[in-house]
Amino acid sequence: MGQTVFIPRELDANEPRVAASPDTVKRLAALGFDIVVETGAGTRSRIPDEEFAKAGAAIGKVADVAKADVVLKVRRPGDAELKGYKPGAAVIAIMDPYGNDAAVAALAKAGVTAFSMEFMPRITRAQSMDVLSSQANLAGYQAVIDGASEYDRALPMMMTAAGTVPAAKVFIMGVGVAGLQAIATARRLGAVVTATDVRPAAKEQVASLGAKFLAVEDDEFKAAETAGGYAKEMSKEYQAKQAALTSEHIAKQDIVITTALIPGRPAPKLVSAAMVASMKPGSVLVDLAVERGGNVEGAVPGQVVTTANGVKIVGHLNVPGRVAASASLLYAKNLFAFLETLVDKTTKTLAINRDDDLVKATMLTDGGKVVHPAFVKADQQPPKGQYVEPAAIPAKTMVADASDKPATAKKATPRKSAASKSPSSKSKGIA
Repeated sequence: MGQTVFIPRELDANEPRVAASPDTVKRLAALGFDIVVETGAGTRSRIPDEEFAKAGAAIGKVADVAKADVVLKVRRPGDAELKGYKPGAAVIAIMDPYGNDAAVAALAKAGVTAFSMEFMPRITRAQSMDVLSSQANLAGYQAVIDGASEYDRALPMMMTAAGTVPAAKVFIMGVGVAGLQAIATARRLGAVVTATDVRPAAKEQVASLGAKFLAVEDDEFKAAETAGGYAKEMSKEYQAKQAALTSEHIAKQDIVITTALIPGRPAPKLVSAAMVASMKPGSVLVDLAVERGGNVEGAVPGQVVTTANGVKIVGHLNVPGRVAASASLLYAKNLFAFLETLVDKTTKTLAINRDDDLVKATMLTDGGKVVHPAFVKADQQPPKGQYVEPAAIPAKTMVADASDKPATAKKATPRKSAASKSPSSKSKGIA
């Protein structure tokens, strides 16, 4: 009997995705693994147990995780789940370790080798493993769909015998993977789209999708991109100038979608209460960063808030999970692509090369210890003022970046997400 891969049902009520698909089950079997899928694991992603069974998986129960050599999940396992895991098992998931030191310590205590998929380096070799990019792409799409639904009016211009329906005005704040897909989706629906980002390269990306770029293009803006292609944190002076420009613009918009995040930090506030108050009744703001504090003042996680002036602020949690059937298929392929690199093709067994760049970048715990430099114990932290952070953004937001430039697992420059000139390819930017 070969080594076992276990795919559990996600316990979080807000998590409908699953970490495998019938296609990846077949591929895992071809690598030499025995696959066990917990009963009902794929139900909320429209994958019934029968489909997994046809692909070659055994349908099991939660206790079967005890014999698993590899556990594939969407979200980080909780304490109750970890009690059933075998020490030494490889656990691959979106770990969301920022601000969750106790949970990271619990992974180490359980003796599992935990890999945080959102820390995957932005290199060509790892493009197929980039969970942030695959999920952010869907988040950008769904943000527009959610915004259009709450707007309750037609988005495209319609010229009829009864009169003309004007096109909706949509403003995207942050042009990364999610932002670019939001632009493309809003354009397909016929809206007039504008977008903003702090990176000069985003201007061309926005124009390539038929939208208009909005930014204070001063000297600081021209230098607002690192050598690696990532966004720098802007000065207070620049933020004030940009806020003044966007404030006037937001007042005229019908739908505003915000996507800005900086790794390991609260989401920057882009839309103030005064800006919200300046918008027309019936206008909509969709905040994709709501799980990290939000870009919009007044956004509430998990709720659609209607302000006193009739503006709706949409704060849905786990936006990729709102299109779980699609999100799960992409996520499952990301996991398989990474797991494949950890397998010895000759012996068809798990053989983790701890010197591999992908492993060094993503390994969070190993051998009973926290090994990622950004999450080691307090007595091992760098001196005060010296900040070390992983090359990725918080996992639960799924507002992501992607880059085809080489990166390492060393100290990363704080950045927002990145994207390419088309929503399906990769480049840099806020997501």
